[in-house]
Amino acid sequence: MPGKTRKTPLKDADRDYLALGLEGSANKLGAGIMKHSKDGAAIVLSNIRHTYITPPGEGFQPRDTALHHREWALKVINDCLTKAGVSMHEIDCICFTKGPGMGAPLQSVALIARTLSLLFSKPLVGVNHCVGHIEMGREITGAQNPVVLYVSGGNTQVIAYSRQCYRIFGETLDIAVGNCLDRFARIINLSNDPSPGYNIEQEAKKGNRLLSLPYATKGMDISLSGILSAAETYTLDKRFRAQGATGDEDTITPQDLCFSLQETVFAMLVEITERAMAHIGSKEVLIVGGVGSNERLQQMMGIMAQERQARVFATDERFCIDNGIMIAQAGLLSYRMGYETPLAKTTCTQRFRTDEVHVAWRA
Repeated sequence: MPGKTRKTPLKDADRDYLALGLEGSANKLGAGIMKHSKDGAAIVLSNIRHTYITPPGEGFQPRDTALHHREWALKVINDCLTKAGVSMHEIDCICFTKGPGMGAPLQSVALIARTLSLLFSKPLVGVNHCVGHIEMGREITGAQNPVVLYVSGGNTQVIAYSRQCYRIFGETLDIAVGNCLDRFARIINLSNDPSPGYNIEQEAKKGNRLLSLPYATKGMDISLSGILSAAETYTLDKRFRAQGATGDEDTITPQDLCFSLQETVFAMLVEITERAMAHIGSKEVLIVGGVGSNERLQQMMGIMAQERQARVFATDERFCIDNGIMIAQAGLLSYRMGYETPLAKTTCTQRFRTDEVHVAWRA
């Protein structure tokens, strides 16, 4: 009926709820405290993160990343509790990333969650990493029912909600967009501090030539491995100058390659997102995941949305980049619906698709 709002299955809170969220699916270890108050507000009490950074030209290995998470867990969690002004005894549930992600880091954080659960007699809630990004993005931006572009180091998906499920409309057929950018950063020896993707974004601002790269959309899906190979091929070209411009108009610089890679890949992402919007008739786009903090991607998506009289929603690096508070948010929503993960089922999985999750808290 016109003017009638659909009720959510999530009942109003009869008291304040507190959740500790632990994230460690890749090279970021995060802990956050989320509060759902009885007046209906969701409040971020703390959001602490520490990143495992490797030397330029190197990626992060699962074993070394897991070791980093174990070494920093105590400090990150203590800082998280101190900033929030709460103790473990006040926490209602402990939420952890069940997957997807890198096996060894996921297992390290799950072990920490189990230990805290046993020490303080708190229930556990396993959370899908992708759903954590979406729910945090919805909460922070206020987007109601958007088409979601989820872009990170390990995932690239176009998603829309239907019947208590986040359904995947399109995705990468090979590597994720963040992985593509990170690997190219290693090829041209960019620093990993604060992140290779951020440094590519800064270098791209200095580029002034759009070089030809494969534009590989396949229906609603995209392919990125060929683009990465083509960009790497340019670094072997005799016109390539690793130290930048020499005054020769024919020179190819790292900045030109960063610019060209971004423009081509982001154009592909905008195209498949627009198709999903047209299919479901949506007027909202929500960008989540680490690559979602890229200002150029937000700008290009904004141009498309403006032409469709739509809106773009995005967050800054506090919530786009992997963090513990997003796991706390999604986990607390599940917990309030009566869901808990038994200790025997707190295993992790590197492959845990977004559309496998029952989104019980939405209408």
